[in-house]
Amino acid sequence: MNGSQDEDSTHARTRSRTASRVAVVQALFQIEQAGDSPEAVIQQFLRHRLVVMPGSDQSAEYEDGRVPEADIRLFEQVARSAVARREQIDALIVDVLPASWPVGRLDPVLRALLRAAGGELAVVGGVPTRVIINEYLDIAHGFFSGDEPKMVNGMLDTMARRLRASANTQDAAPDEAPQEAHGAEGA
Repeated sequence: MNGSQDEDSTHARTRSRTASRVAVVQALFQIEQAGDSPEAVIQQFLRHRLVVMPGSDQSAEYEDGRVPEADIRLFEQVARSAVARREQIDALIVDVLPASWPVGRLDPVLRALLRAAGGELAVVGGVPTRVIINEYLDIAHGFFSGDEPKMVNGMLDTMARRLRASANTQDAAPDEAPQEAHGAEGA
C-alpha cells in the first residue's frame, strides 16, 4: 500500500470508531428516555441501525437513523460497559458535578454522552485516555454549541483520573479476581 492508501484506511477506521461512539450515545439516550431494556436497545442497534442497506446512500442512511460506518465491536464493548457500570458511572458523575447541580438537571444527551465515555474509560487496557476524551469532546461539539463541551472536557478529565486510577489499583491487588479481557485497539 502506498502512503495515501494508508492515510485513507486510518481515516476510515477513525470515522468508524467515532460513529460507534455516537451510536452508543444514541443507544444510551434511548434506553433512558424510552425506558427500554438495555439489551433490547443494543440488539436493535446491531440489527437495524449499524447496518448498511445494499445500494443505499450513506447520507440517507444517517437521516433514517442508521450509522453505516460504525465499528460494531467497539459499539458493543462500550455500550455493554456503560450499561454494566451505570451505577458506578452515575455516582462518579454526581461526585464530579457541583453539589448545587443534580444529575437530573443535565441535558439527557449530555448524560448519555458522559455515561458512554465513562463506560469506555472504565475498560481496563482499552483506548488511551486522551483519545477517549478528545473523541467525546468532538461528539459534544456535534450536539451542543454552548458551554457544554467545556463542561464535558473538565468532567471527563476528572472521571478518567478516578476511573483509571481505581482500575490500576484493582489490577495491582493480588487477591482480586482477574479483570475482563479487552483489546487495546487504539482510536
